[in-house]
Amino acid sequence: MGGSIAPILAFDTSGPHCCAALLRDSEIVLSRHLEMARGQAEALMPLLEAVLEDAGLGWKDLAGLGVGVGPGNFTGIRISVAAARGLALAAGLPAIGVSMFQVLRRSAPGPDADLLSLEAPRGLAYVQPLRAGRAGPARMIDPDAPPSLAEIGAEGIAHVTGFAARRLGTAFGTGWHEAVPVGIAPAIAREAAALLRGGELPPRPAPLYVRPADAAPPADPPPAILP
Repeated sequence: MGGSIAPILAFDTSGPHCCAALLRDSEIVLSRHLEMARGQAEALMPLLEAVLEDAGLGWKDLAGLGVGVGPGNFTGIRISVAAARGLALAAGLPAIGVSMFQVLRRSAPGPDADLLSLEAPRGLAYVQPLRAGRAGPARMIDPDAPPSLAEIGAEGIAHVTGFAARRLGTAFGTGWHEAVPVGIAPAIAREAAALLRGGELPPRPAPLYVRPADAAPPADPPPAILP
């Protein structure tokens, strides 16, 4: 399947933010990014409705949804993934999960980026190796005392791209490219649109947890995610 597709609405709450973007005919026509440490569950649906209203669209006009699946904040990921699943079911739309590693690759590509790195809590890093364009298992490591490349399934990498890339590249003896994900919701929308055009939809969105939650349970639990 190729050519243009109907609009894609993408959103993410995996960090201290609530963001959304609308892609139509390969162009981002609207993008909103709200910085917030908490309250994403209450802010998400009004934000999505506002984006659609500003674009003069309804849910029935969409071709699909794109949603950030992490890694990131445990509760925030669950909020957006549960919302995407519920909206997809209610509106009869495909929902495509997009990881922050995919966002990093799309928004800040480096030369031959064989190992992607994202900032994790306490100065640690989430890393994911790439093999012939295919992503390997994600892990959390200490960039100041990293394991061997063999231990993270990244033997023979040429470059590290992302958070702490200089430290990791120096430790591994590889090239490096410091970068952070930018334009999160627009990048999710573009990645979701590319998958829709390809005609092969991945399984419905599921949270990408690289580590167990280490925070105390919130007073109001996040939405349950059905199997």
